[in-house]
Amino acid sequence: MTHISIEPHQIRLEFPGWESLMTRRGTVTVPLSALRGVQVEPGWTSEVLGIRCGLVISGYRAVGTFRHPSGTHRLVSMTRGLPLLRLEVDRAVTGFDEMLLSTRDAAAIADSLHAGARS
Repeated sequence: MTHISIEPHQIRLEFPGWESLMTRRGTVTVPLSALRGVQVEPGWTSEVLGIRCGLVISGYRAVGTFRHPSGTHRLVSMTRGLPLLRLEVDRAVTGFDEMLLSTRDAAAIADSLHAGARS
C-alpha cells in the first residue's frame, strides 16, 4: 500500500513493489508550495478517471496514471473501503493535476496539511 509522509517542506509518496511498476515511479515528492487543495472523501470515487496506464481491478483497486478527456492528469492509488485523500497540485511542478490516494490516515494527513498552510 502507498505510504504517505509529510516532511518539513514536502509530501513524500512511496509506491512499494508492484505499485511502483504501475505508477512508473517508486517515490514522488510534492513541495508544499505546489499543493493547491486538499480534500478527504469517504471512499472510492466513482468519477471517470480517464485513460489509464496502470492496473484497475474494477471496483476494488486502481493504481497508475490517468489522463481524463478534459486534460486532467491524475496519479492514483485507490482501494475500496478506505478513505480517499485528494491532493490538487501544480502540474508544472509535479506533472499531475491531482493525486488520489486511499489511506486510513486521510483525515489526519489532511488536518496536518491544513494546519501547515495556516502556519
